[in-house]
Amino acid sequence: MSAAIVVAAFVVGAAFGSFANVLIHRLPRGESIVSPPSHCPSCRAPIAPWDNVPILSFLLLGGRCRRCGAAISARYLFVEVATGALFAGIVWRFGLTLEALRFAVLAFALVVVVFTDLESGIIPNAVTYPGIAAGVVLNAVLGMWLPALLAAAGAAFVFLAIAVLSRGGMGGGDVKLAAMIGAFLGGPAVIVALFLAVALGAVAGIILIALRLRTRKQTIPFGPALAAGALIAVFASNELVRWYLTTRL
Repeated sequence: MSAAIVVAAFVVGAAFGSFANVLIHRLPRGESIVSPPSHCPSCRAPIAPWDNVPILSFLLLGGRCRRCGAAISARYLFVEVATGALFAGIVWRFGLTLEALRFAVLAFALVVVVFTDLESGIIPNAVTYPGIAAGVVLNAVLGMWLPALLAAAGAAFVFLAIAVLSRGGMGGGDVKLAAMIGAFLGGPAVIVALFLAVALGAVAGIILIALRLRTRKQTIPFGPALAAGALIAVFASNELVRWYLTTRL
């Protein structure tokens, strides 16, 4: 894969990251994602096109609104860079293929989910429901619709059982997110993703409690752990499965 194509994938990903920022800000508030146009959250002034270039505008403006000078959250820059890096990594790993498209769509959805969960404690249905459908459709194009459906249903069942048994320790949004991940990954990659998610979530919880950033009675967003497990599975599920089988034989 040529460097030019990977760089182009980064640029495209950064542009999608800019749109992800719109979704992250507006979906939890129940706002339209198309109207009004992009504007400063502080002074409500419309953002000119030249001030809305992914990554560059934030850096050139020093992370402040041109009109009122209010600080703009560094999350906007981070999301654009992270989405660009994910798209570039996916294209580098899988080339310009339908498989790369499938994983890029998943990565975009996961970026939105992670930050809405961290900032608002919400995993939007507006992301997970279309995401489940998109995962099944994209896998159907690749001739894998049945494994995608089974993986989505299986992941949802497992996490629904956990939600019931934990009596509120896990929310319905996590169940739908697990189903979305299953719809995109299919099996056995979804098993790797969910196992890693549980392990990463447990470790993160222990660290947060040890640092006294959370108490045992406080909820800890699980969306980021699910997203991390899914992304690791995208890039390394086959290798992890082979390693596991090798160590067991």
